[in-house]
Amino acid sequence: MARFIMHYVPRQATIRTLYHPHEAGEVLDSQALILHFPAPKTATGEDVLELHVHGGTAVTRSVLGAISLVSAIKQGRSGVRIIRYAEPGEFSRRAFYNNRLDLTQIEALGDTLAAQTEQQRRIAVRSNSSVLSQKYESWRQQLLYARGELEALIDFSEDQHFDESPAKLVTSVTEQVLGLQRQIQAAMANASRGELLRNGISLALLGAPNAGKSSLLNQIVGREAAIVSEEAGTTRDVIDVGVDVGGFYCTFGDLAGLRTKSVGAQFDIGLVEQEGMKRARERALVADVIIVLVPIERRQSGDGTWQAHLELNAEIAATLKLCDIRRQKVVYTINKIDLIGPNEDTAAMQGLMQQQLSDQDLPAPALPILAVSCKSCQQRSQDYGGLQPLLASLTGLFQDMTATSELDPANWESSLGASHRQRVLLEQCSNELRNYLDQVNRDLIDHDLDDDGVDVVLAAECLRSAADYLAKITGRGQVANIEEVLGVVFEK
Repeated sequence: MARFIMHYVPRQATIRTLYHPHEAGEVLDSQALILHFPAPKTATGEDVLELHVHGGTAVTRSVLGAISLVSAIKQGRSGVRIIRYAEPGEFSRRAFYNNRLDLTQIEALGDTLAAQTEQQRRIAVRSNSSVLSQKYESWRQQLLYARGELEALIDFSEDQHFDESPAKLVTSVTEQVLGLQRQIQAAMANASRGELLRNGISLALLGAPNAGKSSLLNQIVGREAAIVSEEAGTTRDVIDVGVDVGGFYCTFGDLAGLRTKSVGAQFDIGLVEQEGMKRARERALVADVIIVLVPIERRQSGDGTWQAHLELNAEIAATLKLCDIRRQKVVYTINKIDLIGPNEDTAAMQGLMQQQLSDQDLPAPALPILAVSCKSCQQRSQDYGGLQPLLASLTGLFQDMTATSELDPANWESSLGASHRQRVLLEQCSNELRNYLDQVNRDLIDHDLDDDGVDVVLAAECLRSAADYLAKITGRGQVANIEEVLGVVFEK
């Protein structure tokens, strides 16, 4: 193979005929494109030979079958090297061992291959550069230097004269650790936002039976994903549908309607509906965004006139009071605005909705109260029944939810691409830094007292552990048990 490759100019495409290795004269592909990439400047850091064949299924199958028949090749004094199919992630593993990629770049490569939306593609490409790994390595080096100062204090404090007192030296290291702690916490917050982009934003459609949840879902996804009927309560289980909204991958959950028991046996809540309502509440409480759909109803007033009316029932209100307002966003949407009479307007309905939220002490809306008409959406009215403004508002909300937490977005956008594994290791690193700050007892340092209350040995050990967690993120540096991480990363 080595002699065979020498006939080709590196990185220059050459057209050649491919023959069967055992059947003389049998042509597999008469015009295959051959490219030779010599090590070490290749994707894996090893010699690479690429065969570009015609894309027909039969041609590809015949070439792959012929390659498998070439059982071994001579490699000079090194003996025989077996030709075989690569194991899952083996090319990435070789690139890692040959210092062509680190673990953060390999994870970004997996995200690039799995990207389905524009936002997923952007964060994958952004983190595929070395910016993120360079940031982690810079933090690790800072911890190594800080640890070195403390260990010098341990080893040489009795024999050498320091320009600073031990207390001032520990104070200086602590200031470095505090600054680093703030940066790592910002990276953790951005990583959580990035997970929304990578894994998708979860939305729950919450409302009473026959509020139009299934109709709205069908209009958003552009197909009949859920059964729609005039009969209330047709949705009894959670229906999750994935869709691209403004470049953001979203999973909309159509939930069973929530209601209280009504008068009359025919309206009693049966066991199946009770289970559906239970699942609806559970799904809503784990969603990133809850879209509360409140329909307008025409009711006859005391003077005999018909007026538009809307109401949040007690079951919906109770569910909303259980949501995590620090993590979850609640969007209130009025449906069936086509039922508003000529002497009524949408603004009045939105004001009535806002008043009910205040009266029941419900979570504040993440967006101004929206209004749609699924019936007008189906009839393709001029404004599509308010569907486009709803989707535009949701896109703006998603942008806010996934924006970087620092004032300098360009410097921190790469941290949006941090994986769940990276975020967990950052949390462990942050915990070690917190242990360090507890160990050095900042109150003593603030008052410029001596270092008798500081266990410098344990403090240095906290910094060593923190640096090791950062090393595990990239797979570089002196860290034990890195092999435990590699298999999980490469298989993806």
